[in-house]
Amino acid sequence: MCNKFLSLITSLALVLTLAVSGCENDAKSGALLGAVVGAGVGQLAGGDTKATMIGAGIGAGAGYMIGNEKDKKKAQQQQQLQQQQQQRVQQQPVSPQVQP
Repeated sequence: MCNKFLSLITSLALVLTLAVSGCENDAKSGALLGAVVGAGVGQLAGGDTKATMIGAGIGAGAGYMIGNEKDKKKAQQQQQLQQQQQQRVQQQPVSPQVQP
């Protein structure tokens, strides 16, 4: 029983690693990671398919929400950086071009 469980966890970890590397944003990665972790927790807690599916659903939802907030924060930071760069450009004095 222990060897089957260890093999399952190892397989899930490998699949998760490959799948998350292909996700284009944190929301999708979070949903995938949450689903896998939730399924594992559900299986350990309930020991049946229903508990596994409930755990996967709750985990996917929670992971998506956390990942989505990370995406929002990254977008906000990017916007602030662009605004700062734009302000620096506007504040730099323009030196006259001297032609010989």
